[in-house]
Amino acid sequence: MASNKTNRVEVPEAKAAMDRFKTEVASELGVNLKEGYNGDLTSREAGSIGGEMVRRMIKRQEEQMK
Repeated sequence: MASNKTNRVEVPEAKAAMDRFKTEVASELGVNLKEGYNGDLTSREAGSIGGEMVRRMIKRQEEQMK
């Protein structure tokens, strides 16, 4: 069975920007992210970060489309 990793960043330069964005969102939500592995986060904490990132990206894209 082939492994198809779906969470890869297509543009390598974008990885640092996405990491900064994730850290910013986590900070605003009060979730303590540390450098590297964050396996001690609850599913709720991790999901809240990802969900808020998606909401903001969608909002930004909608604003650009106006």
